[in-house]
Amino acid sequence: MRAANSILFQKLSNKTAKFIKSLRVKKYRQQANAFVVEGVKNVQLLLSSRYTVQMVIGTPAFLDTHRIAMQPDLAVFQTDETTLAALGTFTTNKAVLAVANIPHTHTLLPPPGDTWGLVLDNIRDPGNLGAIVRMADWYNIPTLICSPSTVDLYNPKVLHASMGSFTHVKVYYTPLPAFLSTTSLPILGTFTSGDNIHCTPLPFPGLIIIGNESRGISPAVLPYVQQQIRIPRYGQAASLNAAMATAIVCDHWRRQQQQGFGSLPRL
Repeated sequence: MRAANSILFQKLSNKTAKFIKSLRVKKYRQQANAFVVEGVKNVQLLLSSRYTVQMVIGTPAFLDTHRIAMQPDLAVFQTDETTLAALGTFTTNKAVLAVANIPHTHTLLPPPGDTWGLVLDNIRDPGNLGAIVRMADWYNIPTLICSPSTVDLYNPKVLHASMGSFTHVKVYYTPLPAFLSTTSLPILGTFTSGDNIHCTPLPFPGLIIIGNESRGISPAVLPYVQQQIRIPRYGQAASLNAAMATAIVCDHWRRQQQQGFGSLPRL
């Protein structure tokens, strides 16, 4: 489908280009309350999501073959592949990028009684967080509660690794001890020792804490862990990265739910 004839492509100014490039840095994303999404699939999912999109910057090839559903105040810019690659962080992106507003829910804490899902304690690797968001979307885990020290959801590498799943999963940032002290849900934590996840009932609903890639769950969060669980090791690998461990945990969590070990709240 061709782009709607009513869309007037604007000329990309140096000021706008500088603004887009500044959003690579967390400080400027926070100041502008905005972030950049790159690539055809991610931008398409963004445009059909709850996010408010400020602008779309695409090559003629993209804009000629994709219909953009116009939103209020959405600006559409046409540019060449070289300029587009310079605007973003991925040189392989030769089609489109978009700028969207960071929603207020990103910094608000949901009611503890309505929250079940994963708690991420100081996950620092962007690839890990992006993969965890994608995995949560796959297993329909609705909520991620992140410590303030966890890498920013809107880091370009996180968004890229999430493959668009950031548009489907609710992600919140808050001091974990304050949050965990108010919830009545069961709280489990992942450790190298503890109850074998293969033969341990996992409660529904509940919270499962995933710790830092190298240091595990932080001392401030440890007192709130009611049950320690572990993934048994059969070989010689020293560890699993956070995303791999989270996927294994969530697979067991969902499998037990399917087998009737617990019941999930209606979404």
